[in-house]
Amino acid sequence: MNHSLTRDQLLSIAEEFGTPVYVYHAEKIAEQFQKLKHAFRNDDVVFFYACKALTNINILRYIRAIGANVDCSSINEVKMAVRAGFEPQNILYTSNGIAFDEIVEAKNLGVHINIDSISNLEKFGKKFGHSYPVGLRLRPNILAGGNLKISTGHAKSKFGIPVEHLDKVLALVDQYKIFVRDLHIHTGSEIKDVDVFVKGIAVLFDLIPHFKELEFIDLGGGFKVPYKEGDGETDIQHLAEKVHEAFASHPNPDGRHLQIWFEPGKFLVSESGYFITQVNVLKDTPGVHFAGVNSGFNHLIRPMFYDSYHHIENLSNPQGPEITYNIVGNICETDTFANDRQIAEIREGDYLVFYNAGAYGFEMSSNFNSRLKPAEVLVKDGKAQLIRKRDEFEDLLRNQIDLK
Repeated sequence: MNHSLTRDQLLSIAEEFGTPVYVYHAEKIAEQFQKLKHAFRNDDVVFFYACKALTNINILRYIRAIGANVDCSSINEVKMAVRAGFEPQNILYTSNGIAFDEIVEAKNLGVHINIDSISNLEKFGKKFGHSYPVGLRLRPNILAGGNLKISTGHAKSKFGIPVEHLDKVLALVDQYKIFVRDLHIHTGSEIKDVDVFVKGIAVLFDLIPHFKELEFIDLGGGFKVPYKEGDGETDIQHLAEKVHEAFASHPNPDGRHLQIWFEPGKFLVSESGYFITQVNVLKDTPGVHFAGVNSGFNHLIRPMFYDSYHHIENLSNPQGPEITYNIVGNICETDTFANDRQIAEIREGDYLVFYNAGAYGFEMSSNFNSRLKPAEVLVKDGKAQLIRKRDEFEDLLRNQIDLK
């Protein structure tokens, strides 16, 4: 079943909770998770939701309830996951350029840890030796992803330990008897070509014989989701078949079974999300019709930061004649959501909805221009509930110290 919210539902939410507002559809998240489970049903695969996409505590609790684990990118995300009820063995923490104190804190919480630098690996070995298992995030030198800003596995990326430093890694593992339990790679986001994952697996199979205590192979995430009609997406079923073939054709020399991990984030929550704004002003200039909404890149920065596309519809006048607009925000910078976009005729006061707004929408929002962050609403079992109240003016001053 394809789960999506109707225009009437979205209009009702906008009128009840005000705008701008992020709306998430719980059953769509579950549908996406079931796609993954069904595709990989013939293999021992575990999915860790990459919660950097969306960390509202209610979303995390729902993710746990449907049976997914959680992948964290900061120690505070780890603490959020614990607060949401995840058991330590179901939490993965993949570090990137962090202070070693964070790794120690993660270890004390009992979660899985991936280390991505020689420096922190050495510190870990000196402090913990073989007493606590750890994973290694490796940089496979594979360029992949929909935008260079979200490509994390190429030869000039800051992420991971370069595979050409294997000798240094092995020397540290031997010196401190480090218990390496998993090898991890993540090449980027918006990956449509499943062969990218196959290339990564090939890199890992060359390394596996060097680590005698491996239990897991972590292939990261980055599955592409469609943002507009005709947009390609990762063929999850084809990916599952390719992964199965790769592991079947590369049996471990000593017969060890290796569990496979994936870290889907955007794939689980992107299509569940809607961002609703209201039109403040219409402004006509020679050759351009501007529709200015009550939002900006302080609420949804993806179009400005990644040149990403979000389908936009006029909820209030869906049958109106199509007119070409530039949809822009109310920030004192250029914050264009869409250029030359055909949309049903817009009137001041109309509600516009941005689709596929569940991932990296609210999560990347800010209070730039001292604007207030929007509310968040979760629709589950047909019921819309507020899961984050809209900022109020006092929230802008909450951590400021008034000098006397």
